[in-house]
Amino acid sequence: MPARWPRRRGTAAAGAALRLVFFARIAEQVGTREQTWPWAEPGTGEQLLRALGERFPQIEPVSRLKLAVNQQHARLDTRIVPGDEVAVFEPVTGG
Repeated sequence: MPARWPRRRGTAAAGAALRLVFFARIAEQVGTREQTWPWAEPGTGEQLLRALGERFPQIEPVSRLKLAVNQQHARLDTRIVPGDEVAVFEPVTGG
C-alpha cells in the first residue's frame, strides 16, 4: 500500500500560508513542485486560482485547472484556510 501523508486541516500553528504542490506541466511552468503561498484569511479555490494566474500568467487559463485540498478533490467554492495543502494540476484523460 502506498504511503499517504496524514490528512490535516489548516491550523493557526501552520501560520498564515498554504503549502502548494504543483504537478506535471504546471510544475514546469511555475518552475517548482512546491511553494509556500501567503494566505492570511480563509478563501476559496476560485480565489486561489485567480491569484495564481496573476502571479504565473503562463498557466492561464486557470479555469481549466483542478485542485485538491488536503488530498481531497475540491470544487472552486471549497473553503481554503491557512495551513491547508493545495495541489494544483491539469485534468487528465485516459485513452
